[in-house]
Amino acid sequence: MMGGWGMHGGFSGMHLLGGLMMLLFWALIIGLVVWLVIRLSRSASSRPMQTTLPAQPAQAVQPDPVLETLRRRLAAGEITSQEYDELRQKLGV
Repeated sequence: MMGGWGMHGGFSGMHLLGGLMMLLFWALIIGLVVWLVIRLSRSASSRPMQTTLPAQPAQAVQPDPVLETLRRRLAAGEITSQEYDELRQKLGV
């Protein structure tokens, strides 16, 4: 019989299994995409917001070497605080 319910003629179990496998495949792909989006959105929201600081000029304010020397001498005990103030006023620092 050519048109019967044989191997090629009708609804066989392989068609049902193939459709079910395709459905499971796409469900897995969609599930992975949803999981990835949720995971990335949670990790992005849990990180603190990073702010960028303005770039400092190339020539930042350098400490005055004379004043640094006076401070170092005061800290080392080579001069008193009174001498420190007098020297600062004389040098205009």
